[in-house]
Amino acid sequence: MYTLTDQKQWKGRIDSTTNTSSFRLHQQVKRLAINDVSASDKKRAALVGFICDEGVRRNQGRLGAANGPNALREGLASLPWTFEDDQQIIDVGNIVCLNHNLEEAQRELGEIVGTVLQKKCPCIVLGGGHETLYGHYLGVRSALSKDAKIGIINIDAHFDLRPYDEQPSSGTMFRQILEQDPYADYFVVGIQRYGNTRELFEKADELQVKYVFEDHMTVANQQQLLDELQHYMDQHDYVLLTLCMDVLNAAFAPGVSAPSPFGLDPSTVRTILQKVTAHPHTHSFDVCEVNPLLDENGRTVKLGAYFVYEALNNLLRGQGS
Repeated sequence: MYTLTDQKQWKGRIDSTTNTSSFRLHQQVKRLAINDVSASDKKRAALVGFICDEGVRRNQGRLGAANGPNALREGLASLPWTFEDDQQIIDVGNIVCLNHNLEEAQRELGEIVGTVLQKKCPCIVLGGGHETLYGHYLGVRSALSKDAKIGIINIDAHFDLRPYDEQPSSGTMFRQILEQDPYADYFVVGIQRYGNTRELFEKADELQVKYVFEDHMTVANQQQLLDELQHYMDQHDYVLLTLCMDVLNAAFAPGVSAPSPFGLDPSTVRTILQKVTAHPHTHSFDVCEVNPLLDENGRTVKLGAYFVYEALNNLLRGQGS
């Protein structure tokens, strides 16, 4: 089901009602139905929410990520508006998963993402469980030619390459894509040695997945990783970036389905996010597994909102370059 975002999600501190240099996001973000998105002289980026954690339920995870999209909006609302006068952020609403019908919700999300991208507007999807990614991918593929090469970059502790013969879940999306789309490739950074079975490592090798272990993502190795990402992005027509918040150390992001004691620190994720969203082939990003029901003092929501802000900055700056 498609719904518009409630105005109450975009409320916050007001320092001025006339001086735009004192404005915050909630004073500038424009709520707009997807059918009303038309051509614009402004450089725009669109937000869309995916209110769903059916995939997490099927994957036997802890529920609550369906509350993530609106929590992220509230986390963004009072951040300062630092964008240019010719830049605009639109919120085109939510896809809501009803009656456990994950597959239909993913298809509907794909339609929204595809519509946004076809209007030459970068798109950020606010998840939702990581099953959000499959709907995001469907939209990207629909906006491209059938043989366009899609490079998926996943910042995640897990491969999410489980079998989907019984039903898809938040642990199957990348296997679905790789087995269904010969023009899609997969590069995942942050893999936990103790978070994936041997079978999943074998499947990753079989599907020619590029991956980097969490414990290899040190300051000393950072430039090598960034160079590898650069080479990977240059080889693809379109780069799709997805972030599963459980890749972060649980001390920084407790509000996730599967916390990671050995996870990454925020600065590492931020560096990768900046690198990928600044690439001219990157036009969409999703953030998943923000679970406000499990969050201590809103730490995960706030961090997720900051990551979204970083992506908005780069995606808007890159238009027309």
